[in-house]
Amino acid sequence: MSAAVFLGLDVGSVTTKLALLDSSRRLIIKLYQRTDGRPVEAIQRGLAEAAGAIPAGSIVAAAGATGSARQLAGLLVGADVVKNEITAHAVAALDEVPGVRTVLEIGGQDSKIILIRGGVVVDFAMNTVCAAGTGSFLDHQAARLSIPIAEFGDIALRSHHPARIAGRCGVFAESDMIHKQQAGYPTEDIIAGLCEALVRNYLNNVARGKQIQAPAVFQGGVAANRGIKSAFERALGHEVTVPSNYEVMGAIGAAMLALEHWQRHSDEGQDGALARSSFRGFEVADRDCRTRARECGGCANSCEVIELSIDGEILARWGDRCGRWSQATGLALV
Repeated sequence: MSAAVFLGLDVGSVTTKLALLDSSRRLIIKLYQRTDGRPVEAIQRGLAEAAGAIPAGSIVAAAGATGSARQLAGLLVGADVVKNEITAHAVAALDEVPGVRTVLEIGGQDSKIILIRGGVVVDFAMNTVCAAGTGSFLDHQAARLSIPIAEFGDIALRSHHPARIAGRCGVFAESDMIHKQQAGYPTEDIIAGLCEALVRNYLNNVARGKQIQAPAVFQGGVAANRGIKSAFERALGHEVTVPSNYEVMGAIGAAMLALEHWQRHSDEGQDGALARSSFRGFEVADRDCRTRARECGGCANSCEVIELSIDGEILARWGDRCGRWSQATGLALV
């Protein structure tokens, strides 16, 4: 007898994450890889790897997509549910820590805070403008210091006197870091200072005016950095929990939303059939999937319309304001 499993995709500008859950919400497969500016290829690589690892007899009963490229991912794989990152991360955090009240999430290019009260999201904020409060800021400084980013956290924890580094702007932070290097500051103090600068930027910008209450969960790729976790705990005055699957929580949340969708729409118990999924199958990994952007000249708006095709067949268009192309698949752009 086949077993139902549920796929979640979280496609961001820096990383693409994939999670596969069983009907008991147990994580079966998780994948974390660089997007490298090519989300379609990243999705296909993830599907190909998952296809080789999925337990025998398993069938994807529903799929969910989230992330900044969620629309593209949803269309490409045939997702049954497409949700924003706030919803996906909140759902996963609530499953990990049922009483969670604050979700701190820092990714490669953006960061967010989610406030939850009584199991319901009541407020959130995102930072997508300045990179000083994101993982790319640390990546850049790690490269400049010639230190692997994976070692940043452990080195920061060795510091007893973190350097005070300006963190409001990535450019100023780098200039300040260079000054500290030239002044002879120990490397561990500079790295600890960078961690504190990132946290300070996050709290002063993303979390500005928000009531950060415990229990707090820290997720996203940057949660791997123990120096950042420690800096958050010093700044907040309470413990911050890092989930075991911190790096793929968005994908896990998308898979959970797909599972909930399947449970709501399943016909089981009526005629013995299960709800049919829109999932296109893992074979999408081997098909010729392409996107292209065209400017529509139909009116003065000159909308940039994005077109997705599989094996030369136009699958969908979106990006227009009037709906001329998004509502009519298979027509040529002017």
